[in-house]
Amino acid sequence: MKKKHVLLVGGTSLDTIIHLPSPMEPGPQTIWAKESYQGVGCTGAGKALNLSRLGIDTTLHTIVGQDSQADFVLGELQHPNIELLVELTQAPTEQHTNLMSPSGERISIFTHPPDCPKEIDVESISKAMAKTDIAAISILDYTRPTLAIAKAHNKPLWIDLHDYDGKDSYHREFIDMADVIFVSSDNLPDYESFMAQQINAGKELVVCTHGKEGSTALTSEGRWYQQDILPDFPLVDSNGAGDAYFSGFLFAHFQNASVQNCMLYGSAAAALCVGSRKLYNPSLSPETLDGLFQDFSRR
Repeated sequence: MKKKHVLLVGGTSLDTIIHLPSPMEPGPQTIWAKESYQGVGCTGAGKALNLSRLGIDTTLHTIVGQDSQADFVLGELQHPNIELLVELTQAPTEQHTNLMSPSGERISIFTHPPDCPKEIDVESISKAMAKTDIAAISILDYTRPTLAIAKAHNKPLWIDLHDYDGKDSYHREFIDMADVIFVSSDNLPDYESFMAQQINAGKELVVCTHGKEGSTALTSEGRWYQQDILPDFPLVDSNGAGDAYFSGFLFAHFQNASVQNCMLYGSAAAALCVGSRKLYNPSLSPETLDGLFQDFSRR
């Protein structure tokens, strides 16, 4: 059977992760961090690092600066299943500082925001698009022209809206072009209405993640699904859990699994991810994920 291929456009950074001893409170204060470290971050990297370890050929287009931070990011993305399409910019490589509470909540500070060059190499993206099975395009300004490329090649477009609030006009073009939507309920309390609106607008599937409260899905047939998280997994670092969930879901989708089983695979990948400082768990593999699925589905 031919290996599946995913094209990811956008989203790599160098992140400084700072774990706080307690949730942040308003007012001036001095805080002694529990620990801090650096790692590759952002949604394109998170998806690529998980999908590649699940045996899926992945092309990742990214923009980085001409600096040591870019060297680190690109070094972390080296894997036999990852093809990198790298464009260099005069701006610094994207960088974040993530403040993490003991229970996994995050405040993310964009210390060096992503660059938005006026022109990108659409030819290389178009070639990758022609061979891909699914395109997942990050919600960055520079990626907007690639939405039309996906449609021109008639490729399914999976869009991750992250912490969309249901109102921000910035997301409208991505929402309108999407075939499948992933979103977090962090800033979307009326998520069920949003999901129903998108299905009524012609989307094939909408998946909403709720952190520790699991996930919800709605299909074009009007069927609702609910999935709990996998319990009893240690929390080391919650960064990347959403991208791991997306990757586990897509891995199962490529095996023609049911929506419910795709959600369970997504939850398994996310559970593994939060047990690691990286955006993926080093133990992640198709066999590991299959084993977790079998164990949990028997409960």
